[in-house]
Amino acid sequence: MKTFIGPKLRRLRGDSAQTQAQMAKALGISTSYVNLLEKNERSVSVPVLLRLLEVYGVDWRDLVEDDDTAKLADLRGVLQDPLFETGRPDLTQLRGALTHSPDLAACFLRLHQAYLAATDQLMSMASAGEGAQAALPKAPEATVHNFFRKHHNYFHELEIAAETFWGGRRVATDDIYAALKDRLRESLGLRVRLAPVAEMPGTLREYSEDRREVILSEALDHPNRVFQLVHVIGLIEHKDVLDSLMSTSGLTDPQGRARCRVELANYFAAAVLMPYGAYLDEILSSKYDFDHVATRFGVSFEQACHRATTLQRSGARGVPFFFLRIDKAGNVSKRFNATDFQLAEYGGACPRLDVHTSFRTPGRIVSQFVEMPDASRFFVFARTVDRPSFTRFAQDVRLAVAMGCSTEHISAIGYAEGHTLSDTTVTPIGINCRICPRVNCDQRAHHAVVRSDPVDERRRGATRYGS
Repeated sequence: MKTFIGPKLRRLRGDSAQTQAQMAKALGISTSYVNLLEKNERSVSVPVLLRLLEVYGVDWRDLVEDDDTAKLADLRGVLQDPLFETGRPDLTQLRGALTHSPDLAACFLRLHQAYLAATDQLMSMASAGEGAQAALPKAPEATVHNFFRKHHNYFHELEIAAETFWGGRRVATDDIYAALKDRLRESLGLRVRLAPVAEMPGTLREYSEDRREVILSEALDHPNRVFQLVHVIGLIEHKDVLDSLMSTSGLTDPQGRARCRVELANYFAAAVLMPYGAYLDEILSSKYDFDHVATRFGVSFEQACHRATTLQRSGARGVPFFFLRIDKAGNVSKRFNATDFQLAEYGGACPRLDVHTSFRTPGRIVSQFVEMPDASRFFVFARTVDRPSFTRFAQDVRLAVAMGCSTEHISAIGYAEGHTLSDTTVTPIGINCRICPRVNCDQRAHHAVVRSDPVDERRRGATRYGS
């Protein structure tokens, strides 16, 4: 496999304040070879990579690490904005931009994010009235999502920590809860106490350093009680690992950092309860039967689904999925992504996704084939999940989770058995109504921003936004 490092080599030379001739002399190669490497007209050899490590102290993995897949998906998603409807670059041009001008591509993505934030701020100010103070910083969930996606939703350090969690012991699924309580008491001096709902209304878990105890609400079911205990142990025992990962996140605001630490601890808890190798073997052999896997590992359906998005270890990868969780109003409350599918950051998910209709059939898998505006196709399946309800007067806390993958992987998915693209309906969808270019969609909730389609007062379209 050829490896090209042009832009990174050029940046390294600039940081070292060297000419191409000076770098060539330091590496023991010709100036013309350095020139060709920087232009990506030659692939780098292993001896040159080793020489770069020796001379400049750079880890070769930093030079050859390929994060272009996620960036390419981001670029393709951004360019679906109707703003770029005319003169939209094709896939070859986008790959060329990432290869030869990655910094320019990154600046373009940041500029578009700023444009979206400014647009939403203007819309917020307009709805709040003249003189309203509307400041809309990027939500912590969005910054954390971007951090996880940068890492392809896989953190090797946490996986290694999880693999050594039990110190080589085998703990049966039905013994884990007692083993965790013993560990908290004997190793960390913490008592686990189960509290009535009335004692901690609106709270499911609390870790009190002063009282040296972890309090769990009776509203939690058994899998989530176990999950919360591992989460707390991860926060305490692996603080250094979490701190190290946080230092690379680029997050500076307290809300974002706190949210990121929580999600990293959740990642660790899932890795402990569903060990990478055993989970991958089970998920592949069952053809991604998440009800079966949840039972096998003593976790919830949602936890089993979420874990599948993290199977991105080199040499042992699972099917790349995106994960989406919505409430009954369509608000996206959690998202993780290991695919090219563009998940909504602003507003709700596309109403044509059947994850919304899964509320009509609680607990049943609903599946569909969908097509994005760029013609990419995905297989998506969804199911409702129930969250703890604290009192009989509360509404049912029911959410829906959706998992999706590129249609090239459907042979590995049991939920897709009996369906092929040639004999099934493919539903055209968008990211969300705000930037969806599908003018005549009968589910459109509002006019797409930056579109200025003329309104024909003599004609009524499928929605009030089409004429």
